[in-house]
Amino acid sequence: MDARRVAVVGAGLAGLSAALELKDHGYRVEVFERSRLLGGRATSFEIDGREVDNGQHVFLGCCTEFVRFAERIGMADRLHLQRRFDALLLARDGVASRLRAAPLPAPLHLLASFGRYRHLRLGGKLRVARALASALFERGDPGATFDVWLAKHGQDARTRRAFWDPFFIPALNAPLDRASGADALFVLSTAFLRGAGAARFGFSTVPLAHLAEAAALRVDAVHRSTAVLGVELASEQRARVRLRLAGDRAASFDAVVLAVPPRAVAKLLGDPQRFGVIGLDGYAPYPILDVHLWHDRGCLGFEFAALLESPLQWVFEKGPGYLCCSVSAADEYLTLPAADLERLVWEELLAFFPALRGAAPVRAAVTRNPEATFLPRPGMRRTPQRTAYPEIAIAGSWTDTGWPDTMESAVRSGTAAADVLREALGPTAGTEARTVA
Repeated sequence: MDARRVAVVGAGLAGLSAALELKDHGYRVEVFERSRLLGGRATSFEIDGREVDNGQHVFLGCCTEFVRFAERIGMADRLHLQRRFDALLLARDGVASRLRAAPLPAPLHLLASFGRYRHLRLGGKLRVARALASALFERGDPGATFDVWLAKHGQDARTRRAFWDPFFIPALNAPLDRASGADALFVLSTAFLRGAGAARFGFSTVPLAHLAEAAALRVDAVHRSTAVLGVELASEQRARVRLRLAGDRAASFDAVVLAVPPRAVAKLLGDPQRFGVIGLDGYAPYPILDVHLWHDRGCLGFEFAALLESPLQWVFEKGPGYLCCSVSAADEYLTLPAADLERLVWEELLAFFPALRGAAPVRAAVTRNPEATFLPRPGMRRTPQRTAYPEIAIAGSWTDTGWPDTMESAVRSGTAAADVLREALGPTAGTEARTVA
């Protein structure tokens, strides 16, 4: 039996995850990507001879499927994961404090360091502790925001600034009065309360596009700079699919995974309701921007740090003299000129890192991702991977994976979409021919 042919539209983590899963089960897989870059919202590119990520992407120890994705493409040794959770939090007044896991079962593993946490007084710590205890037994209202949950559990402005904001605004990439309470409680429970190693920070030690390139080598064909304009049913009887390509071209496949953002899915399908897909207009994009800054002071001696009450939620020391400064939920700053952003970031760094005083910035670059994540309307059910036609599946970190819009969710969505197609197409013999265009 010849291998069934499957198209994957979109070469982000979701699309590449689906492609790998299908390829491993013997299907012939071709990936179509409108950009020349692979990786989607988790990619990298060159600026003035330096390869930088389009944002500082972080995963946690609980992100098991993202780690498995790296393992299957032979890039696991390019991931750095903390041996134990350890986060440095800095205040503008010069006070530094760490939250660090002890060798105890969760949630006791953070008890000792939280007791010594310098950014909250005893009353604030007790309020946070009571809220954390409540989170052990709550799932959250999908229709309510995390801000509502925090107010319900007595969290004042100080506890929010010192504890909740630095972790949950970046984790959900949204203001807490917009972020889903259910998503926030999922993060809280999964990362901090259920396993001692779950909240460990991890990141790629190589530019993110290298992971995407390694994945691309394992499928049959990758068509870069190739826009797919529409998806049609080539035959109602066999429910085969036809991709309309630029230049009046077309390509037919046995099935397709659409691994693109919500509005792009709607455009490709033309009439989403015909395919049983609704609610695509209910997602709001939220931006992230990063300022990559090089200075002449050399190594400052930290891995990453949260800056309290600053537009820079987290700063990563990527190398001697190279800092990546991340701004999540960045609507307020997204359209500022690069020069203004670079000046703002340098002033913030001088305020929080005394070792930089007297140093000079050497160069800077700004990366902006206006659609870094997609938030559904409060209470709206996220889009499933399955459509009304079993040969058409949807993948994306924004789809219904049980996880917030993250790299972990992207990988899980791709695997789920591949499972939908495998169920529809049945077993197939594989092929070893592989080309990357």
